[in-house]
Amino acid sequence: MECAAKGKGTRCIGAATRRCVRCGAVAYCSLAHQISHWSHHKQECERLEQQMKSVDDLNDFPFTFSRESTFEVFEKQETRCSFLSKRGLHKRGMWMHECHCGASCTSFDCLGLNNGWDLPRALCPCLGPNSTISKELLDWEDYYNWRSIPLDSPVALLVHWPLTIYYAAQLFGLTTLNPEITDKLCIHYLGPEKELLQLAVFGELQALFPGIHVHIDLVGPAIPEHSKQGW
Repeated sequence: MECAAKGKGTRCIGAATRRCVRCGAVAYCSLAHQISHWSHHKQECERLEQQMKSVDDLNDFPFTFSRESTFEVFEKQETRCSFLSKRGLHKRGMWMHECHCGASCTSFDCLGLNNGWDLPRALCPCLGPNSTISKELLDWEDYYNWRSIPLDSPVALLVHWPLTIYYAAQLFGLTTLNPEITDKLCIHYLGPEKELLQLAVFGELQALFPGIHVHIDLVGPAIPEHSKQGW
């Protein structure tokens, strides 16, 4: 976890080991950074405190990985590098950070790279689904069947980001939003880093929340101040 005040003033002096006592969701490298950041953090501290009360439920997340699509890696039969190389994805576009030797670029300056799936259409959710979700998605098999993607597709390495949002919405009963009542869902995404190179993946939210206008507000030190407007 990075210091929540990183990039806001003076340089961090070490690891972010000093957590906010109230919410426990953010941490700081020093008392000085915690005090200086309070004017920003106090606006969200109470909301984060309420969300952290459900952290045990969130830790029971069923979409962390797909054993079917990453079996060799899961069983440690090969590295992620070789797994991605065999599929022509190693250090490319959205897959840049899916292995340890990927470039250490986590800013909007890198978005000139190919920001697409780099997969055949039959292996990724490139098109809209054939039908809306008829039941809550409970595991990877449910998701792959709904999206008509074979279980050996490596999309699980990336699509767990929007599915994390979907699962959190399930916990709060938001997956059945009625467009007649509200057609907007605003999500504050705290601490994006490598996700900045994987923005196309979040287009899957349009399929997960049909008829709803999803707005994602990316918040974190990895996003330059001049790039925040409009997100």
